[in-house]
Amino acid sequence: MSRRIRDVMSRGALAVEPMTSVDRVARLMREQDVGDVLVAYDSDLFGVLTDRDIVVRTIAQDRDPHTTTAGSVCTRPPVATLTPDDTTERAAALMRQYAVRRLPVVETGGRPVGIVSLGDLAATEDTRSVLADICRADANH
Repeated sequence: MSRRIRDVMSRGALAVEPMTSVDRVARLMREQDVGDVLVAYDSDLFGVLTDRDIVVRTIAQDRDPHTTTAGSVCTRPPVATLTPDDTTERAAALMRQYAVRRLPVVETGGRPVGIVSLGDLAATEDTRSVLADICRADANH
């Protein structure tokens, strides 16, 4: 059964400006216990930065995380976005098409309002799945 994204998304996703240093973003991710942030400027979505992006595009390339900016290593523009009125079925189709685990949710005009993850969909659509169980478990610290 398909639901609206507004009912399953994580609201108020962590957002940073493109000029924010990668080390600052990593600290924010740790503090907020998240693996991704939206990169936005003046309420416009610029890109998405994941913990994997930090490792692969910064650390593994010997870039200094203190001087490397979020805007220079984030995925931009995002491969796809959703609106709060989109369906979970559309989200799953886009995730499958682009092989991504998270999609930003934006209002008309591009203002970011949240993010929806594969785990959000699993916990909503198939509450008995292994992925849903993993998503409900406490994070490893």
